[in-house]
Amino acid sequence: MSIYLDNAATSYPKPESVYLAVMHAMREVGASPGRGGHRRSLDAGRIMFQAREAAAALFSVPDSSRIIFTHSATEALNMALRGTLAAGDHVVTSSMEHNSLARPLHLLEKQGVDLTIVQASTEGIIDPEDFRRAVTPRTRMVAIGHVSNVCGAIQPIDRISAIAREAGALFLLDAAQSAGSVPIDCVASAIDLLAVPGHKGLYGPQGTGLLYVSPRVALMPLLTGGTGTNSTSEDQPDSFPDGFEAGTHNLPGIAGLKAGMEFVMEQGVAAIGDHERNLVTYAVEMLRGLPRVTLHCPEDPAMRGAVLSFTIAGKDSAAVAFELDHRFDIAVRAGLHCAPRAHRTLGTFPGGTVRMSPGWFTTREEIAMFVDAVVQCL
Repeated sequence: MSIYLDNAATSYPKPESVYLAVMHAMREVGASPGRGGHRRSLDAGRIMFQAREAAAALFSVPDSSRIIFTHSATEALNMALRGTLAAGDHVVTSSMEHNSLARPLHLLEKQGVDLTIVQASTEGIIDPEDFRRAVTPRTRMVAIGHVSNVCGAIQPIDRISAIAREAGALFLLDAAQSAGSVPIDCVASAIDLLAVPGHKGLYGPQGTGLLYVSPRVALMPLLTGGTGTNSTSEDQPDSFPDGFEAGTHNLPGIAGLKAGMEFVMEQGVAAIGDHERNLVTYAVEMLRGLPRVTLHCPEDPAMRGAVLSFTIAGKDSAAVAFELDHRFDIAVRAGLHCAPRAHRTLGTFPGGTVRMSPGWFTTREEIAMFVDAVVQCL
């Protein structure tokens, strides 16, 4: 029996509706949105609009035109950062960030952006008061991840976004590990920029993602080129979303993402999150106390997302993951998970951890089999 516990990287399997939507866009539509006035192009445009509307509904965005489709959360984060920051600006972030946020910030720091990194606790949780002390009159942005991809720590984003708003700074949220399993209300949580992958908790295909941009943000495009609009001008349109989606859209991927978001809303974000976190809690209860096993996660279950990391004393994490895969056909991930500073914070650098991450389709029986396999690896 094959067990997939790497949903933090890419969710699998997808709902059947996602596979069907991708095929329909490829076989029955075929054309690109905004690149013609014929029926197939109009059908493609309709899919794009409906996908935008689904994303707006999912994240409580009043105007769906503020949703920009990207090929990943990484692209969305780069667009958010490079489209708003300039030399002399100050940014506050945390020690728990994924390289998708940390590396663009590091590059911008080399280009004159001032960066402050707030240290999280050894459980990976950020204290909002540390952000309050870090902001200055020059702070242009506060940028953090919602849920740690290493230890699953859920950050108190409402308190942090309030601090950013009080300081007159923009609030950028990386929702790579929370979109689809933790309710997100962009207005209520004062989120100015929301970066989301399509292929994780939204159950869309790889190569999809989105960026929400609030009306408070004056965004510069990351790419320029053909948009199908304003073709007489050599300047890039500044209208949303056209001016920020240069080039041919990934229509099959976006059609699949639309189906994935509709599936998430049908099941309910809270229900999906409860299911996944209950499975993590079950794994914690079974793994805790095993000889030589150390869990790296918040002690409070309410502060944990659908991610659990652990190490086994005397065993290399990569070797454990290899053994789980080849002996038991269980897919997990080992290493630094593209977040080296987070591992320094947790005390698991440079060896990293073994990470398991259940999804909506994971069962309690599969978690029990996973724990039994870990016991056999000791």
